[in-house]
Amino acid sequence: MPTEKEPWLQLDLRDRMEVTAVATQGRYDSSDWVSSYMLLYSDTGRAWKQYRQEDGVGRLPGNMNSEAVVQNKLSHSIRTRFLRLLPLDWNPSGWLGLRVEVYGCAYKSYVADFDGRSSLLYRFNQKSMSTVKDVVSLRFKSRQAEGVLLHGEGQRGDYITLELHRGRLALYLNLDERGSLWGDLNTVAVSLGSLLDDQHWHSVLIERFNKQVNLTVDSHTQHFRTKGEGDSLEVDYELSFGGIPLPGKPGTFIRKNFHGCIENLYYNGINIIDLAKRRKPQIYSVGNVTFSCSEPQQAAATFLSSSASFLSLPATVAAAAAAVAGGTGGAFSLRFQFRTWNADGLLLSVRLAPEPQRVELQISGSRLRLTLHTSAQQKSQVSTGEGLNDGLWHSVTLDTQNHQISLSLDNEPASTVELGERLDAVDHVYLGGCPSSTSTSYCENPTTAFQGCMRLIVINGRPTSLHDVQHGLLGNYNGLSFDMCAIHDRCLPNLCEHGGQCSQSWSSFHCDCSGTGYSGATCHNSLYESSCEAYKLTGSSSGYYSIDPDGSGPLGPARVYCNMTEDKVWTVLDHSSSAPVRVQGSSPQKPYIMRFNYSASPEQLRAIVTGSEQCQQEVVYRCKKSRLFNAWDGTPMSWWLDQAGERRTYWGGFLPGVQQCSCGLQENCQDMNYFCNCDADVNKWSNDTGVLSYKEHLPVSQIVIGDTNRTGSEAVYQVGALRCYGDKSTWNAASFYQESSYLHFPTLQAELGSDISFYFKTSAPSGVFLENLGLKDFIRVELTPSAVAFSFDVGNGPVVLTVKSHVPLNDRQWHYVRAERGVQEASLQVDQLPLRFLEAPADAHVRLQLNSQLFVGGTASRQRGFLGCIRTLAINGVHFNLEERARMTPGVSSGCPGYCSGSSSLCHNRGRCIEKSSGYVCDCSQSAYGGPSCREGGPTLSYSKGFFRGSLSRGQSTWDSISSRARENVAFSFLTSQRPAMLLSVSTFSQQYIAVILATNGTFHLHHHHLQPFICSHSFRAEHAKPFCVHSHRYDPGLQITDAAVRQAGLKGFIGCLSSVQFNHIAPLKAALLNRGSSLVSVRGQLVESNCGVLADSKVSETVDRGKEPLRNASQSNSAVIGGEFSDRRVVKALNCQNQSPVK
Repeated sequence: MPTEKEPWLQLDLRDRMEVTAVATQGRYDSSDWVSSYMLLYSDTGRAWKQYRQEDGVGRLPGNMNSEAVVQNKLSHSIRTRFLRLLPLDWNPSGWLGLRVEVYGCAYKSYVADFDGRSSLLYRFNQKSMSTVKDVVSLRFKSRQAEGVLLHGEGQRGDYITLELHRGRLALYLNLDERGSLWGDLNTVAVSLGSLLDDQHWHSVLIERFNKQVNLTVDSHTQHFRTKGEGDSLEVDYELSFGGIPLPGKPGTFIRKNFHGCIENLYYNGINIIDLAKRRKPQIYSVGNVTFSCSEPQQAAATFLSSSASFLSLPATVAAAAAAVAGGTGGAFSLRFQFRTWNADGLLLSVRLAPEPQRVELQISGSRLRLTLHTSAQQKSQVSTGEGLNDGLWHSVTLDTQNHQISLSLDNEPASTVELGERLDAVDHVYLGGCPSSTSTSYCENPTTAFQGCMRLIVINGRPTSLHDVQHGLLGNYNGLSFDMCAIHDRCLPNLCEHGGQCSQSWSSFHCDCSGTGYSGATCHNSLYESSCEAYKLTGSSSGYYSIDPDGSGPLGPARVYCNMTEDKVWTVLDHSSSAPVRVQGSSPQKPYIMRFNYSASPEQLRAIVTGSEQCQQEVVYRCKKSRLFNAWDGTPMSWWLDQAGERRTYWGGFLPGVQQCSCGLQENCQDMNYFCNCDADVNKWSNDTGVLSYKEHLPVSQIVIGDTNRTGSEAVYQVGALRCYGDKSTWNAASFYQESSYLHFPTLQAELGSDISFYFKTSAPSGVFLENLGLKDFIRVELTPSAVAFSFDVGNGPVVLTVKSHVPLNDRQWHYVRAERGVQEASLQVDQLPLRFLEAPADAHVRLQLNSQLFVGGTASRQRGFLGCIRTLAINGVHFNLEERARMTPGVSSGCPGYCSGSSSLCHNRGRCIEKSSGYVCDCSQSAYGGPSCREGGPTLSYSKGFFRGSLSRGQSTWDSISSRARENVAFSFLTSQRPAMLLSVSTFSQQYIAVILATNGTFHLHHHHLQPFICSHSFRAEHAKPFCVHSHRYDPGLQITDAAVRQAGLKGFIGCLSSVQFNHIAPLKAALLNRGSSLVSVRGQLVESNCGVLADSKVSETVDRGKEPLRNASQSNSAVIGGEFSDRRVVKALNCQNQSPVK
């Protein structure tokens, strides 16, 4: 064993057993032990599979000394005869030493072998079988990626089909829905599993009760609801296993049948294989079904490294053997199969005579490409296939006979390259890559070596024995693993959240978040703010926004209107029927019913209402001879349904539980004998309009009107939009006064990922913000002197991310913290400091196992507790009610003292509130505005035939964190009579840019280096020359464009007024005005001060006085007239020069 490239220890259990644990020990009284190992298992001792834990980790911990026993309990048992332990690490001061003990029990198996032309039919005792509950369980291993495992159908239209398709398991199930059976089968109800054609056992369990179905494949379960109107599955005559026989033609099949073995097949408790083996009359066998599993002798090899793996085989020996056997002699042919996840990799390189000709076969861009190099400069190429990195087996045949090279893929028609002469293979065939030695300089990896699996290698008609290769009897190799295909599907389960599309390579996976509204490695982070209140705090103005009420939670964003013109920020949600509606002809027996569909789902509505301080909805109700309540017994004639679908009989302005209207509450009804004006039942129009304000019942989901069927009776109703204000989480705070105090919450549910965000302020230099512990795992966020640390352990050892601040963090000012841990990366953000980022190790543990309570503001040991205030704590989109817990916890109080701790906006337009000993001041350095509250305009300027440019240097690590933002916020106001015009352009060192253009037709074009041009439908009429505001958010879907339009608009220049320019937290126009003469700002042309901003202010005032919606960001702002032609294609490279923050 010490001489082997990959030493291993193999156990033969003599029969298939169910293994539940493996224990190891080092060599007795020595320095020899194995500290980690891989566990492989096999039924035959030839085809092996690696055991992996639930999180995909294949490395098992071993021993730290020679005597202690380390037992690894398997998270899922394995049924096998052979076990193989491959040492990965051992004592560096000793050698390999291993004692092994295996735990398990006997395994009983009923097996049937299907040869691809056979099936078993289970026939019912009656004509049809109707069931409301079904349980089907089986285990299978397949030799191919296609094949039917189970099928049954009925004349009513019911059917059930379980089949392999492209290595995945598909279940089709229909209950009483008539239509084309085979047409319906084109739509998969549910698909699960992957790589199921690996010739290893896989377990399947189908559980159905009425329409609810659970499908489990191995350890993965999918829940779904079946199609159809019925609750029972009605199958006629029989169920077939292994194929779908064609009626009237025994032995023929209308879909590809199964080729492989099935064991322990149970249908509703009936052992199908046992009945077949005992030749019971209920079972009819079609074709050759045997009751032992034949094992194919196909051995595979895995190419492990994308840079160093290769397999070298002699071509001349194979050619000679072919000639002796009567072959063509000298001609070269090669056949093999491969499977991979990688889009690129070298499959074959062989030198041909006469030299220097050679042939390369590679996967390039997921296609198969053959290249014939006839000289150093000349080559011929041909490509075939597509999507070859799908993880499926693909067959390749290469032949150089008849003065041409032919290439065929998966039995498709061959592609050819013509030859001027016959070519012969010279010496060696290199498969999967090239060696690094200089002696094979003609063989070079064009991009990367192949990373994947190969099998059935045949050179010149002679099969290659990988067993001989492994034992040094044939050829040479490096970086290969034999007798197994170690391919692993990293997209099962799909760890991409919120509908992100998972793609993978051999060693990693990638999530495409386009169109999801989320970003990050696993589409975890929402691109949107959680509320209108949060948008206002970023300096935004009134308008339509997407808000994500649960952040990274499952709900998704909702489109709302944010009204920020009042002291309160209102969130407005429209519905499908906002206009007044006249109702006639309805009665209590046949009432008029209107359902309201809102711009958000019921779950989103519930989250928005719950997170708001107050909500209301106006209901306008006018009536003529139409009552709301029966005057005799008080029976409701009309009512409405709340968000939960419950009937409500109180009307606007009154309290729940009382059948009255607002006039009853105010005691001013037209007829004081009634509590609603409409109940007076008079032949003239009456009004019972009011506002519903009990938010737990909002919004109105349905209205029912039932008394408009009498002569002259009618009603008119109008249900207004849902309006909510306040964000209960934004200023939900707790103050910690004792180091031993803390708030406790239930265990954090964050196995695969978590994002933690909060604000804090303190005068203490250190303290733990939050902590949650497990047996070994933990997660913690804490304050250290001038730094915030985020640490965790998911089983790979402790990880610590630290963000250091150049200013003290215990300055009694609010600071923002956001810590995130996922399966691919971890990050820590503190205020505007550079983001700290760390990639997760490959093939390591990813699940965070916690079992204690979550401690906020302290630890379980009551040491190193935090002293100060914490607010707006959210974990995975769930906001924690700190105030409620603080009211019942000693040493902690609800809320936080200080001027800057309330929900009132003391500082506006991105201004930051700074606490002082006797008050507060507003830091306007990151705002386009100035003054005591960041609402006042500053100096203005005008210039002719010029422009200004700002540039600052930024450390590369800092710039990387800025340039990788998934969202950019751009806002400004302008006044112009010119079009087309360049309004704003921002560019980076890496040629990224954002540009806002006013087009000739008056529409806005937003350009970004990774974004298709966005065209705003609002037309700007230049002849009116009114101030207009732009507020834009940029998200990154990753589509490349050219910048010709940007260059053309830049050359046209801009004449007019720009004001309130804001790019993220940068105020470039303000920076230019306050840093005249600085080398960081360059100005071309003559500049003089201007008062064009006064015009903008007057226009805004005029608009407000008329009662119209005020212009966004157009009130009291810094302004400048910018005129002239721009010689640079990027017009304004504007930077924040005030605090020397290096942004370009």
